[in-house]
Amino acid sequence: MLQTTYIRENKELIIERFKKRNFEGEAIINQVLKLDDDRKSTQQKLDAQLAEGNKLAKEIGELFKAGKHEEANNIKEQTKTLKESGNILKEEQNKIAEELKGLLYQLPNVPNEIVPQGKSDADNEIILENGELPILTENAIPHWELAKKYNIIDFELGVKVAGAGFPFYIGQGARLQRALINFFLDEARDAGYKEIIPPLMVNEASGIGTGQLPDKEGQMYYMKVDDLYMIPTAEVPITNMYRDVIVKEEDFPIKMTGYTPCFRREAGSYGSDVRGLNRLHQFDKVEIVQIEHPEKSYETLDVMVEHVKSLLEKLELPFRVLKLCGGDLGFTAALTFDMEVYSAAQDKWLEVSSVSNFESFQANRLKCRYKDENGKTQLVHTLNGSALALPRILAALLENNQTDDGIKIPKVLIPYTGFDLIN
Repeated sequence: MLQTTYIRENKELIIERFKKRNFEGEAIINQVLKLDDDRKSTQQKLDAQLAEGNKLAKEIGELFKAGKHEEANNIKEQTKTLKESGNILKEEQNKIAEELKGLLYQLPNVPNEIVPQGKSDADNEIILENGELPILTENAIPHWELAKKYNIIDFELGVKVAGAGFPFYIGQGARLQRALINFFLDEARDAGYKEIIPPLMVNEASGIGTGQLPDKEGQMYYMKVDDLYMIPTAEVPITNMYRDVIVKEEDFPIKMTGYTPCFRREAGSYGSDVRGLNRLHQFDKVEIVQIEHPEKSYETLDVMVEHVKSLLEKLELPFRVLKLCGGDLGFTAALTFDMEVYSAAQDKWLEVSSVSNFESFQANRLKCRYKDENGKTQLVHTLNGSALALPRILAALLENNQTDDGIKIPKVLIPYTGFDLIN
């Protein structure tokens, strides 16, 4: 959420940057500034009435001491009227605050100046391609057929038990899945991240804190009886560990990682791009999260991107890095880099990671702050990235490494799987 002071001081810049998102925000911004003026005016009236009330209370005390009871009681009647007027102003102020908050929730984060102009993922900027694309034999098949051939993932059984998008991982498939999770966690640990096992459900305040609510409410599984949401990513509970927290400056950077299942309704997702593991309602992911000093957050973003790239290199997967254009940028992000792996049997690139800097956008919602060297309270910057999301990684590993003898396991994973071939 943007701060009203930031909006007031940078109105023209924000309106211009919003154009990168193809978002016309001028009308909302003008409403925000008007409501902020109304809020300040109401607060001034309340402060004046409070001062007047304190003055009258002092006079009443002095009059009672002087034995002037009738005069004191007359002034007490004035204070009652003043109190009633104050209550009306407080109600007005609360109404203004709620309306202002509702408008601020509608404003996305301001894109960084280096975010490319664009309307969709077709306009994202490819900044790096790494590795040679594998050349498969003519009889190569996509991962959903490989899964059935080697009995390692059962999509039909998932439909029977839960529905589409909830597969069963079986035998070597389950062991490969667990191997990937452990590999990603170990790599994060070695990079200095503290491992967290968070809850898989969060309350509304947590969803609002990281920006999933109210923007993405329709994509989250909601349990009405308990008023809880299934997490769409570990980012939500892990980042919310620092909601309403004042961080010590010497504690930066705060680095956390966590493995969780993730749950997304993916409403409206249809077609060939969602087949097999390409898009699921429940999937596993290892997330990396950082709480960082504002002056160092973009340096940290680069380090996080390098961490994800190193994982893909060790898995021997061809990949590319994209800088997202404004039209494809997430609501809460100021700058995002996507990593995609090449899926040979499908002949397409599959997104496997997004690494984002949210600057102070989430922190303002979370009220996550630190005190600078002058003792002044400032908002932190938050960052997160997938390191990595498993379904499409697994899909690419199966498809790219298929041979006549079976599916080869990358060397780095063999100590985790205990086998070097799926057959």
